[in-house]
Amino acid sequence: MVQATAIACSNIAFIKYWGNRDATLRLPLNNSISMNLDSATTTTTVAFDPALDDDVVVIGDQVAQGRHRARVVAHLERVRALARIATRARVHSRNNFPMGAGIASSASAFAALSLAATRAAGLELSERELSMLARQGSGSACRSIPGGFVEWYAGSTSAESYAVQLAPPSFWDLRDVIAVVSTTEKSVGSTDGHAAALSSHFFAERLAALPARLARVRHALAARDLPALGIASEEDAIELHLIAMTSRPPIFYWSPGTVRVIQAVQCWRAEGLAVYFTLDAGPNVHLLCHARDADTVVARVREIPEVLQVIVNAPGGAARLVDEHLF
Repeated sequence: MVQATAIACSNIAFIKYWGNRDATLRLPLNNSISMNLDSATTTTTVAFDPALDDDVVVIGDQVAQGRHRARVVAHLERVRALARIATRARVHSRNNFPMGAGIASSASAFAALSLAATRAAGLELSERELSMLARQGSGSACRSIPGGFVEWYAGSTSAESYAVQLAPPSFWDLRDVIAVVSTTEKSVGSTDGHAAALSSHFFAERLAALPARLARVRHALAARDLPALGIASEEDAIELHLIAMTSRPPIFYWSPGTVRVIQAVQCWRAEGLAVYFTLDAGPNVHLLCHARDADTVVARVREIPEVLQVIVNAPGGAARLVDEHLF
């Protein structure tokens, strides 16, 4: 039995992935740009064991059941097909942040699973190949394979849809401060949200606006221009949730705490503090700021009654193998 363990960062998208061209392959309808989060990670150990009659999947300290287990097993089947093996696997996975609450836990989970499982199966995939594989488990997972600031090319085929690094973690001392207002798993998962997105009347308008916004974000990253990046990120986050709210049926990810944090950010910025918000498909709010302002932002966020937890992230690295296993 050969085992391998990988750690991967979650990521926060400045330009979102929302809506698929091909739901089975998770081919998106638009490019997206993100930053890996160094303090929001998943650690996963995989071992292919001939003694097993079935796959064993443990997430946290619980044996996975239902759709969570099914998604992991489906991904193991992709790895088995690549490695040309039929051996069942034991998988243990653990997050250091809330799962399923809109902090892209599936991104770090499937990036870590892809690296650990392929290595345990005797494969050594390139970064591009790993990104393509991770994408099929969870679209945003492809962005957690490279390190730092990343762009995912939508492509029109599976071979064209993968993520590349735009800049390494050291390029910009940016901070992402997550204001956690809910640790409850969201009732509508992102997979269902992607499917519903195309039913919104606003979806086509967002797609038409994205090429120009993508160019703005690329330029802002290259210039390390926080106001330009922040404004574009806020626009895109609001549009994602507008589309969710106008899908059929509508999806409401925001909570009262979400609104309270967003309004606080707007007030702080009016007072001269350079901080901007963005959200993934969930109620928790990511606050973008310079490293020098992070302590101030954290102190102010902690004063908001609805905030349960604060997670401070610098730009994170690529998915990587480690020697300490979970079993």
